[in-house]
Amino acid sequence: MPRVVDVRETGVQQVVRGRVLRWLRVLRADLCTLRMDPLPPSVWLRWLPHGLLCLVAFGVTVGAVGQLQDNGGVGLSLAFAIGLAQGAAIVFALWRPVPAWWISTGAMLVGAIEVRRQLLAGGAHDFTWPWSSAGLIGHMTVLLLLALRVPARVAVEALAVTMALSYLTEGVLGASDFQPTGVLAVTLFTVVVVLGTALRGRREARAELGRQTTLTAEERARRTLLEERSRIARELHDVVAHHMSVISIQAQVAPHLVENPSDELRENLDGIRQNALEALTELRRVLGVLRAEHPDTAQESAEPVTGTAPHAPQPTLDRLDALVENTRAAGLSVQVDVRGVRRPLPSGVELSAYRIVQEALSNVLRHAPGATASVALVHYVHGVDVRIVNSRPTHRVAASPGAGHGLLGMRERAAMLGGTLRAGPHPDGGYEVAAYLPTAPPGGPDQVSESKDGTV
Repeated sequence: MPRVVDVRETGVQQVVRGRVLRWLRVLRADLCTLRMDPLPPSVWLRWLPHGLLCLVAFGVTVGAVGQLQDNGGVGLSLAFAIGLAQGAAIVFALWRPVPAWWISTGAMLVGAIEVRRQLLAGGAHDFTWPWSSAGLIGHMTVLLLLALRVPARVAVEALAVTMALSYLTEGVLGASDFQPTGVLAVTLFTVVVVLGTALRGRREARAELGRQTTLTAEERARRTLLEERSRIARELHDVVAHHMSVISIQAQVAPHLVENPSDELRENLDGIRQNALEALTELRRVLGVLRAEHPDTAQESAEPVTGTAPHAPQPTLDRLDALVENTRAAGLSVQVDVRGVRRPLPSGVELSAYRIVQEALSNVLRHAPGATASVALVHYVHGVDVRIVNSRPTHRVAASPGAGHGLLGMRERAAMLGGTLRAGPHPDGGYEVAAYLPTAPPGGPDQVSESKDGTV
Protein backbone atom coordinates (compact mmCIF):
# COMPACT_ATOMS: atom_id res chain seq x y z
CA MET A 1 0.00 0.00 0.00
CA PRO A 2 2.73 2.58 0.82
CA ARG A 3 4.29 1.80 -2.51
CA VAL A 4 1.04 2.68 -4.36
CA VAL A 5 0.88 6.00 -2.49
CA ASP A 6 4.41 6.79 -3.55
CA VAL A 7 3.53 6.09 -7.16
CA ARG A 8 0.48 8.38 -6.96
CA GLU A 9 2.52 11.13 -5.34
CA THR A 10 5.11 10.81 -8.05
CA GLY A 11 2.38 11.05 -10.70
CA VAL A 12 0.96 14.22 -9.11
CA GLN A 13 4.42 15.70 -8.90
CA GLN A 14 5.00 14.96 -12.55
CA VAL A 15 1.73 16.64 -13.52
CA VAL A 16 2.58 19.71 -11.44
CA ARG A 17 6.10 19.84 -12.81
CA GLY A 18 4.80 19.54 -16.36
CA ARG A 19 2.32 22.41 -15.86
CA VAL A 20 4.99 24.60 -14.29
CA LEU A 21 7.36 23.90 -17.17
CA ARG A 22 4.66 24.71 -19.72
CA TRP A 23 3.87 27.95 -17.90
CA LEU A 24 7.55 28.88 -17.81
CA ARG A 25 7.84 28.18 -21.54
CA VAL A 26 4.83 30.39 -22.22
CA LEU A 27 6.27 33.10 -19.97
CA ARG A 28 9.61 32.91 -21.74
CA ALA A 29 7.96 33.09 -25.16
CA ASP A 30 5.86 36.10 -24.11
CA LEU A 31 8.47 38.16 -22.22
CA CYS A 32 11.76 37.08 -23.81
CA THR A 33 11.19 38.57 -27.24
CA LEU A 34 12.54 41.40 -29.38
CA ARG A 35 9.43 41.51 -31.56
CA MET A 36 8.82 44.80 -33.35
CA ASP A 37 5.46 46.34 -32.43
CA PRO A 38 5.47 50.07 -33.33
CA LEU A 39 2.87 52.40 -31.90
CA PRO A 40 0.71 53.51 -34.87
CA PRO A 41 0.17 57.23 -35.43
CA SER A 42 -3.09 58.73 -34.24
CA VAL A 43 -5.79 59.17 -36.87
CA TRP A 44 -6.37 62.86 -36.14
CA LEU A 45 -3.25 63.93 -34.20
CA ARG A 46 -0.78 61.90 -36.29
CA TRP A 47 2.60 62.00 -34.47
CA LEU A 48 1.58 64.23 -31.54
CA PRO A 49 1.34 61.31 -29.04
CA HIS A 50 4.87 60.26 -29.97
CA GLY A 51 6.15 63.77 -29.33
CA LEU A 52 4.41 63.95 -25.96
CA LEU A 53 5.89 60.61 -24.93
CA CYS A 54 9.37 61.86 -25.86
CA LEU A 55 8.79 64.89 -23.61
CA VAL A 56 7.70 62.55 -20.81
CA ALA A 57 10.85 60.49 -21.34
CA PHE A 58 13.00 63.61 -21.07
CA GLY A 59 11.24 64.67 -17.87
CA VAL A 60 11.64 61.19 -16.34
CA THR A 61 15.36 61.20 -17.16
CA VAL A 62 15.97 64.63 -15.61
CA GLY A 63 13.80 63.87 -12.57
CA ALA A 64 15.38 60.46 -11.94
CA VAL A 65 18.92 61.85 -12.11
CA GLY A 66 18.08 64.65 -9.68
CA GLN A 67 16.28 62.41 -7.19
CA LEU A 68 18.89 59.64 -7.21
CA GLN A 69 21.81 62.05 -6.86
CA ASP A 70 20.41 64.62 -4.44
CA ASN A 71 18.14 62.51 -2.22
CA GLY A 72 19.38 58.97 -2.83
CA GLY A 73 23.08 59.60 -2.50
CA VAL A 74 23.86 57.89 -5.82
CA GLY A 75 26.88 59.11 -7.78
CA LEU A 76 26.31 61.32 -10.80
CA SER A 77 27.51 58.82 -13.38
CA LEU A 78 25.40 55.95 -12.07
CA ALA A 79 22.39 58.24 -11.46
CA PHE A 80 22.66 59.53 -15.02
CA ALA A 81 22.87 55.98 -16.41
CA ILE A 82 19.80 54.85 -14.44
CA GLY A 83 17.79 57.95 -15.36
CA LEU A 84 18.80 57.65 -19.01
CA ALA A 85 17.74 54.00 -19.05
CA GLN A 86 14.35 54.83 -17.53
CA GLY A 87 13.74 57.64 -20.03
CA ALA A 88 15.05 55.62 -22.97
CA ALA A 89 12.70 52.76 -22.03
CA ILE A 90 9.72 55.04 -22.72
CA VAL A 91 11.03 55.96 -26.17
CA PHE A 92 12.01 52.35 -26.90
CA ALA A 93 8.51 51.23 -25.90
CA LEU A 94 7.15 53.11 -28.91
CA TRP A 95 8.61 50.34 -31.09
CA ARG A 96 9.49 47.36 -28.88
CA PRO A 97 7.35 47.41 -25.72
CA VAL A 98 8.50 44.10 -24.16
CA PRO A 99 12.26 44.84 -24.28
CA ALA A 100 11.51 48.37 -23.08
CA TRP A 101 9.71 46.91 -20.04
CA TRP A 102 12.80 44.83 -19.24
CA ILE A 103 15.01 47.94 -19.50
CA SER A 104 12.74 49.91 -17.16
CA THR A 105 12.52 47.00 -14.70
CA GLY A 106 16.31 46.51 -14.73
CA ALA A 107 16.92 50.23 -14.18
CA MET A 108 14.54 50.13 -11.19
CA LEU A 109 16.38 47.16 -9.65
CA VAL A 110 19.82 48.73 -10.10
CA GLY A 111 18.63 52.01 -8.61
CA ALA A 112 16.87 50.25 -5.71
CA ILE A 113 19.98 48.21 -4.82
CA GLU A 114 22.25 51.27 -4.93
CA VAL A 115 19.85 53.42 -2.90
CA ARG A 116 19.47 50.59 -0.37
CA ARG A 117 23.25 50.58 0.05
CA GLN A 118 23.17 54.32 0.67
CA LEU A 119 20.27 53.98 3.11
CA LEU A 120 22.07 51.31 5.12
CA ALA A 121 25.34 53.30 5.08
CA GLY A 122 23.62 56.53 6.12
CA GLY A 123 24.30 58.33 2.86
CA ALA A 124 20.57 58.77 2.29
CA HIS A 125 17.51 58.92 4.50
CA ASP A 126 13.75 59.26 4.17
CA PHE A 127 13.90 58.39 0.43
CA THR A 128 11.06 56.91 -1.64
CA TRP A 129 12.12 53.31 -2.08
CA PRO A 130 12.28 50.95 -3.95
CA TRP A 131 10.56 53.09 -6.59
CA SER A 132 11.55 56.71 -6.99
CA SER A 133 8.87 59.14 -8.17
CA ALA A 134 10.41 59.52 -11.62
CA GLY A 135 10.98 55.77 -11.94
CA LEU A 136 7.38 55.13 -10.93
CA ILE A 137 6.07 57.49 -13.63
CA GLY A 138 8.40 56.03 -16.25
CA HIS A 139 7.45 52.43 -15.52
CA MET A 140 3.74 53.31 -15.53
CA THR A 141 4.17 54.80 -19.01
CA VAL A 142 6.04 51.73 -20.24
CA LEU A 143 3.40 49.38 -18.83
CA LEU A 144 0.65 51.43 -20.47
CA LEU A 145 2.36 51.28 -23.86
CA LEU A 146 2.91 47.55 -23.33
CA ALA A 147 -0.72 46.85 -22.46
CA LEU A 148 -1.91 48.84 -25.47
CA ARG A 149 -0.13 46.61 -27.97
CA VAL A 150 0.35 43.10 -26.57
CA PRO A 151 -2.25 40.46 -25.66
CA ALA A 152 -3.79 40.76 -22.22
CA ARG A 153 -1.98 37.61 -21.09
CA VAL A 154 1.43 39.18 -21.76
CA ALA A 155 0.47 42.42 -20.00
CA VAL A 156 -0.70 40.47 -16.92
CA GLU A 157 2.53 38.45 -16.92
CA ALA A 158 4.61 41.64 -17.02
CA LEU A 159 2.52 43.11 -14.21
CA ALA A 160 2.94 39.96 -12.14
CA VAL A 161 6.72 39.97 -12.57
CA THR A 162 6.86 43.66 -11.66
CA MET A 163 4.76 43.05 -8.53
CA ALA A 164 6.93 40.09 -7.53
CA LEU A 165 10.15 42.09 -7.92
CA SER A 166 8.67 44.99 -5.95
CA TYR A 167 7.67 42.62 -3.14
CA LEU A 168 11.07 40.87 -3.07
CA THR A 169 12.93 44.17 -3.04
CA GLU A 170 10.88 45.91 -0.37
CA GLY A 171 9.41 43.05 1.64
CA VAL A 172 12.19 40.46 1.57
CA LEU A 173 15.41 42.42 0.94
CA GLY A 174 14.30 45.54 2.81
CA ALA A 175 16.20 48.66 3.92
CA SER A 176 16.05 51.28 6.65
CA ASP A 177 14.78 54.85 7.00
CA PHE A 178 12.81 55.04 3.74
CA GLN A 179 9.31 55.86 2.50
CA PRO A 180 7.82 52.62 1.07
CA THR A 181 6.39 52.88 -2.44
CA GLY A 182 5.72 49.21 -3.14
CA VAL A 183 1.98 49.23 -2.42
CA LEU A 184 1.47 52.50 -4.28
CA ALA A 185 3.46 51.19 -7.25
CA VAL A 186 1.50 47.92 -7.42
CA THR A 187 -1.80 49.84 -7.29
CA LEU A 188 -0.82 52.31 -10.02
CA PHE A 189 0.70 49.61 -12.21
CA THR A 190 -2.48 47.55 -11.95
CA VAL A 191 -4.60 50.55 -12.91
CA VAL A 192 -2.55 51.38 -16.02
CA VAL A 193 -2.45 47.73 -17.16
CA VAL A 194 -6.23 47.41 -16.78
CA LEU A 195 -6.69 50.73 -18.61
CA GLY A 196 -4.33 49.76 -21.44
CA THR A 197 -5.90 46.32 -21.82
CA ALA A 198 -9.38 47.85 -21.95
CA LEU A 199 -8.32 50.38 -24.60
CA ARG A 200 -6.66 47.66 -26.65
CA GLY A 201 -9.77 45.49 -26.40
CA ARG A 202 -11.91 48.41 -27.51
CA ARG A 203 -9.63 49.07 -30.48
CA GLU A 204 -9.68 45.42 -31.48
CA ALA A 205 -13.45 45.31 -31.12
CA ARG A 206 -13.81 48.33 -33.41
CA ALA A 207 -11.41 46.79 -35.94
CA GLU A 208 -13.33 43.51 -35.85
CA LEU A 209 -16.60 45.40 -36.24
CA GLY A 210 -15.16 47.14 -39.29
CA ARG A 211 -14.09 43.82 -40.77
CA GLN A 212 -17.50 42.31 -40.09
CA THR A 213 -19.19 45.34 -41.63
CA THR A 214 -17.04 44.96 -44.74
CA LEU A 215 -17.79 41.24 -44.93
CA THR A 216 -21.49 41.94 -44.42
CA ALA A 217 -21.50 44.53 -47.20
CA GLU A 218 -19.68 42.13 -49.52
CA GLU A 219 -22.06 39.31 -48.64
CA ARG A 220 -25.06 41.59 -49.17
CA ALA A 221 -23.73 42.61 -52.58
CA ARG A 222 -23.09 38.98 -53.50
CA ARG A 223 -26.57 37.96 -52.35
CA THR A 224 -28.10 40.85 -54.27
CA LEU A 225 -26.26 39.78 -57.40
CA LEU A 226 -27.45 36.18 -57.03
CA GLU A 227 -31.03 37.28 -56.39
CA GLU A 228 -31.01 39.46 -59.49
CA ARG A 229 -29.55 36.68 -61.62
CA SER A 230 -32.15 34.27 -60.26
CA ARG A 231 -34.97 36.71 -61.03
CA ILE A 232 -33.66 37.25 -64.58
CA ALA A 233 -33.29 33.49 -65.02
CA ARG A 234 -36.90 32.92 -63.95
CA GLU A 235 -38.11 35.44 -66.51
CA LEU A 236 -36.00 33.99 -69.31
CA HIS A 237 -37.11 30.49 -68.46
CA ASP A 238 -40.66 31.58 -69.16
CA VAL A 239 -39.57 32.96 -72.53
CA VAL A 240 -37.64 29.80 -73.47
CA ALA A 241 -40.49 27.59 -72.29
CA HIS A 242 -42.87 29.50 -74.59
CA HIS A 243 -40.57 28.93 -77.59
CA MET A 244 -40.22 25.24 -76.80
CA SER A 245 -43.99 24.90 -76.61
CA VAL A 246 -44.33 26.57 -80.03
CA ILE A 247 -41.69 24.20 -81.48
CA SER A 248 -43.57 21.20 -80.11
CA ILE A 249 -46.89 22.35 -81.55
CA GLN A 250 -45.38 23.19 -84.94
CA ALA A 251 -43.67 19.81 -85.12
CA GLN A 252 -47.00 18.13 -84.35
CA VAL A 253 -48.93 20.14 -86.95
CA ALA A 254 -46.30 20.04 -89.73
CA PRO A 255 -47.15 16.53 -91.06
CA HIS A 256 -50.74 17.65 -91.67
CA LEU A 257 -49.57 20.53 -93.84
CA VAL A 258 -47.78 18.26 -96.31
CA GLU A 259 -49.58 15.97 -98.71
CA ASN A 260 -48.49 12.36 -98.27
CA PRO A 261 -45.52 13.05 -95.95
CA SER A 262 -42.82 10.42 -96.03
CA ASP A 263 -42.15 8.15 -93.09
CA GLU A 264 -38.71 9.68 -92.67
CA LEU A 265 -40.24 13.18 -92.39
CA ARG A 266 -42.81 11.96 -89.86
CA GLU A 267 -40.05 10.27 -87.87
CA ASN A 268 -37.90 13.41 -87.80
CA LEU A 269 -40.82 15.63 -86.83
CA ASP A 270 -41.82 13.20 -84.10
CA GLY A 271 -38.22 13.31 -82.82
CA ILE A 272 -38.27 17.11 -82.83
CA ARG A 273 -41.57 17.18 -80.96
CA GLN A 274 -40.40 14.57 -78.44
CA ASN A 275 -37.13 16.46 -77.77
CA ALA A 276 -39.05 19.72 -77.41
CA LEU A 277 -41.43 18.17 -74.89
CA GLU A 278 -38.56 16.70 -72.88
CA ALA A 279 -36.72 20.05 -72.91
CA LEU A 280 -39.94 21.78 -71.87
CA THR A 281 -40.36 19.35 -68.98
CA GLU A 282 -36.81 19.99 -67.78
CA LEU A 283 -37.27 23.76 -68.11
CA ARG A 284 -40.43 23.62 -66.04
CA ARG A 285 -38.64 21.55 -63.40
CA VAL A 286 -35.79 24.10 -63.21
CA LEU A 287 -38.26 26.95 -63.19
CA GLY A 288 -40.11 25.31 -60.32
CA VAL A 289 -36.88 25.09 -58.33
CA LEU A 290 -36.08 28.74 -58.97
CA ARG A 291 -39.50 29.85 -57.87
CA ALA A 292 -39.43 27.56 -54.85
CA GLU A 293 -36.23 29.33 -53.70
CA HIS A 294 -38.19 32.58 -53.64
CA PRO A 295 -41.67 31.67 -52.41
CA ASP A 296 -42.30 35.24 -51.34
CA THR A 297 -42.47 36.32 -54.96
CA ALA A 298 -45.69 34.38 -55.36
CA GLN A 299 -47.23 36.50 -52.63
CA GLU A 300 -46.27 39.84 -54.15
CA SER A 301 -48.99 42.08 -55.44
CA ALA A 302 -48.91 43.92 -58.71
CA GLU A 303 -46.01 46.32 -59.15
CA PRO A 304 -46.95 49.94 -58.39
CA VAL A 305 -45.55 51.33 -61.63
CA THR A 306 -46.43 48.63 -64.11
CA GLY A 307 -49.43 46.96 -62.59
CA THR A 308 -47.93 43.64 -63.66
CA ALA A 309 -48.77 40.55 -61.62
CA PRO A 310 -45.94 38.17 -60.74
CA HIS A 311 -47.09 35.37 -63.07
CA ALA A 312 -48.37 37.49 -65.93
CA PRO A 313 -46.87 36.94 -69.42
CA GLN A 314 -43.43 38.49 -69.79
CA PRO A 315 -43.76 42.09 -71.10
CA THR A 316 -42.27 43.43 -74.33
CA LEU A 317 -41.70 46.88 -75.78
CA ASP A 318 -45.26 46.75 -77.15
CA ARG A 319 -46.40 47.47 -73.59
CA LEU A 320 -44.12 50.50 -73.24
CA ASP A 321 -47.05 52.91 -73.64
CA ALA A 322 -48.91 51.24 -70.75
CA LEU A 323 -45.78 51.44 -68.61
CA VAL A 324 -45.41 55.16 -69.32
CA GLU A 325 -49.09 55.82 -68.60
CA ASN A 326 -48.87 54.06 -65.26
CA THR A 327 -45.75 56.05 -64.42
CA ARG A 328 -47.50 59.31 -65.27
CA ALA A 329 -50.41 58.26 -63.09
CA ALA A 330 -47.92 57.85 -60.24
CA GLY A 331 -46.99 61.55 -60.59
CA LEU A 332 -43.94 61.51 -62.88
CA SER A 333 -43.90 63.53 -66.10
CA VAL A 334 -42.46 61.30 -68.84
CA GLN A 335 -41.68 62.02 -72.49
CA VAL A 336 -41.11 59.18 -74.97
CA ASP A 337 -39.10 59.39 -78.20
CA VAL A 338 -38.89 56.31 -80.46
CA ARG A 339 -36.72 56.42 -83.55
CA GLY A 340 -35.68 53.96 -86.19
CA VAL A 341 -37.53 51.14 -87.89
CA ARG A 342 -39.26 48.86 -85.40
CA ARG A 343 -38.13 45.33 -86.22
CA PRO A 344 -38.93 42.05 -84.48
CA LEU A 345 -36.51 41.63 -81.62
CA PRO A 346 -35.45 38.47 -79.77
CA SER A 347 -37.58 37.81 -76.71
CA GLY A 348 -34.63 38.33 -74.36
CA VAL A 349 -33.87 41.73 -75.88
CA GLU A 350 -37.54 42.77 -75.74
CA LEU A 351 -37.83 41.72 -72.09
CA SER A 352 -34.52 43.28 -71.03
CA ALA A 353 -35.24 46.59 -72.76
CA TYR A 354 -38.64 46.78 -71.11
CA ARG A 355 -37.24 45.91 -67.68
CA ILE A 356 -34.46 48.50 -67.97
CA VAL A 357 -36.97 51.24 -68.77
CA GLN A 358 -39.25 50.02 -65.99
CA GLU A 359 -36.50 49.94 -63.36
CA ALA A 360 -35.07 53.31 -64.42
CA LEU A 361 -38.48 55.01 -64.14
CA SER A 362 -39.05 53.35 -60.77
CA ASN A 363 -35.72 54.75 -59.58
CA VAL A 364 -36.74 58.22 -60.72
CA LEU A 365 -39.95 57.96 -58.70
CA ARG A 366 -38.04 56.81 -55.60
CA HIS A 367 -34.89 58.91 -55.73
CA ALA A 368 -35.76 62.07 -57.70
CA PRO A 369 -39.00 63.58 -56.37
CA GLY A 370 -40.33 66.39 -58.54
CA ALA A 371 -38.09 65.55 -61.50
CA THR A 372 -39.15 64.94 -65.09
CA ALA A 373 -37.99 62.00 -67.19
CA SER A 374 -37.47 61.21 -70.85
CA VAL A 375 -37.28 57.80 -72.51
CA ALA A 376 -35.51 57.45 -75.86
CA LEU A 377 -35.50 54.25 -77.94
CA VAL A 378 -33.41 54.07 -81.10
CA HIS A 379 -33.77 50.95 -83.25
CA TYR A 380 -30.77 49.93 -85.32
CA VAL A 381 -30.27 47.04 -87.69
CA HIS A 382 -28.38 44.99 -85.13
CA GLY A 383 -29.57 46.36 -81.82
CA VAL A 384 -31.58 48.83 -79.83
CA ASP A 385 -30.38 51.83 -77.83
CA VAL A 386 -32.27 52.66 -74.61
CA ARG A 387 -31.77 55.94 -72.73
CA ILE A 388 -33.63 57.20 -69.68
CA VAL A 389 -32.72 60.67 -68.40
CA ASN A 390 -34.28 62.54 -65.48
CA SER A 391 -33.83 66.15 -64.46
CA ARG A 392 -32.60 67.46 -61.12
CA PRO A 393 -35.02 66.63 -58.27
CA THR A 394 -36.94 69.58 -56.86
CA HIS A 395 -37.41 68.08 -53.39
CA ARG A 396 -35.02 66.66 -50.88
CA VAL A 397 -34.23 63.02 -51.60
CA ALA A 398 -35.22 60.74 -48.72
CA ALA A 399 -32.95 57.90 -47.65
CA SER A 400 -33.78 54.72 -49.52
CA PRO A 401 -33.85 51.36 -47.72
CA GLY A 402 -33.17 49.48 -50.96
CA ALA A 403 -30.22 47.19 -51.43
CA GLY A 404 -29.20 48.43 -54.89
CA HIS A 405 -31.05 45.77 -56.89
CA GLY A 406 -32.07 48.17 -59.67
CA LEU A 407 -28.78 49.14 -61.26
CA LEU A 408 -27.32 45.72 -60.57
CA GLY A 409 -30.20 44.01 -62.38
CA MET A 410 -29.93 46.36 -65.36
CA ARG A 411 -26.21 45.71 -65.68
CA GLU A 412 -26.78 41.96 -65.47
CA ARG A 413 -29.40 42.08 -68.22
CA ALA A 414 -27.17 44.11 -70.53
CA ALA A 415 -24.13 41.91 -69.88
CA MET A 416 -26.16 38.74 -70.42
CA LEU A 417 -27.05 39.92 -73.94
CA GLY A 418 -23.51 41.07 -74.73
CA GLY A 419 -24.54 44.72 -74.49
CA THR A 420 -23.34 47.64 -72.40
CA LEU A 421 -24.90 49.87 -69.80
CA ARG A 422 -23.78 53.18 -68.36
CA ALA A 423 -25.44 54.86 -65.39
CA GLY A 424 -24.32 58.08 -63.77
CA PRO A 425 -25.03 61.76 -63.14
CA HIS A 426 -26.20 63.90 -66.05
CA PRO A 427 -24.52 67.27 -66.76
CA ASP A 428 -27.73 69.16 -65.90
CA GLY A 429 -27.75 67.69 -62.38
CA GLY A 430 -30.05 64.75 -63.06
CA TYR A 431 -29.27 61.11 -63.78
CA GLU A 432 -28.91 59.07 -66.96
CA VAL A 433 -29.18 55.38 -67.72
CA ALA A 434 -28.02 54.38 -71.21
CA ALA A 435 -27.94 50.83 -72.54
CA TYR A 436 -27.20 49.23 -75.89
CA LEU A 437 -28.64 45.76 -76.44
CA PRO A 438 -27.49 43.85 -79.56
CA THR A 439 -29.91 41.54 -81.28
CA ALA A 440 -27.27 38.88 -82.04
CA PRO A 441 -25.42 36.82 -79.42
CA PRO A 442 -21.97 38.08 -78.39
CA GLY A 443 -19.47 37.09 -81.07
CA GLY A 444 -22.20 35.73 -83.33
CA PRO A 445 -21.98 35.97 -87.09
CA ASP A 446 -24.58 38.74 -87.20
CA GLN A 447 -22.82 40.84 -84.59
CA VAL A 448 -21.35 43.80 -86.48
CA SER A 449 -19.98 47.14 -85.38
CA GLU A 450 -22.51 49.91 -85.04
CA SER A 451 -22.02 53.53 -85.89
CA LYS A 452 -20.91 55.95 -83.22
CA ASP A 453 -24.55 56.84 -82.45
CA GLY A 454 -25.38 53.18 -81.85
CA THR A 455 -22.94 52.53 -79.02
CA VAL A 456 -23.13 53.52 -75.39
